[in-house]
Amino acid sequence: MIIRIVRMTFHPDKVSEFLTIFNNSKSKIRYFEGCQHLELWQSTEMPNAFTTYSHWQTAADLENYRRSELFKTTWAKTRVLFAEKPIASSNEIITVAD
Repeated sequence: MIIRIVRMTFHPDKVSEFLTIFNNSKSKIRYFEGCQHLELWQSTEMPNAFTTYSHWQTAADLENYRRSELFKTTWAKTRVLFAEKPIASSNEIITVAD
């Protein structure tokens, strides 16, 4: 499983626009082939900073999503709202503490 984390910081006056975009696409992303889980987090210190947290069955599934028309159109609408360059990482679980 691949865990994808993307931190995005928006211009404060663009937050509601981003939330509309996310809410309109979240179900399509969540049920894209290979996506097992999707969350949106909002920073408690910086309310214009958000993080998406998603689980993908394989790296190929994530890559298929990133090459999809859904991603391209959603990302095109989202990236123009950024105040800073987004930070993204793909991760695998090594261990879970008891």
